[in-house]
Amino acid sequence: MTTTEAAPITSDLLDESQAAQYCHLSKKTLQAWRSAKNPNQPPYMKLGRRMFYRPADLDAWQLSNMHFVISGMRDRTPTDEA
Repeated sequence: MTTTEAAPITSDLLDESQAAQYCHLSKKTLQAWRSAKNPNQPPYMKLGRRMFYRPADLDAWQLSNMHFVISGMRDRTPTDEA
């Protein structure tokens, strides 16, 4: 690296477009949630005018929003079918 070259910047932060893609949402959805101050939006940080998201925060947010459907059927074992 010469003195005029900048050191590569590595960051685990995702910009708004990357975060939307990571969560399978549209960028406009993230923007709308922030604008409406949705209490169930993923955590973000604002640096200047730009919004950034950490993948670990997005993973935790997705897990906290997981819902399970329990059907009325009971589990069957091979011996139950006889």
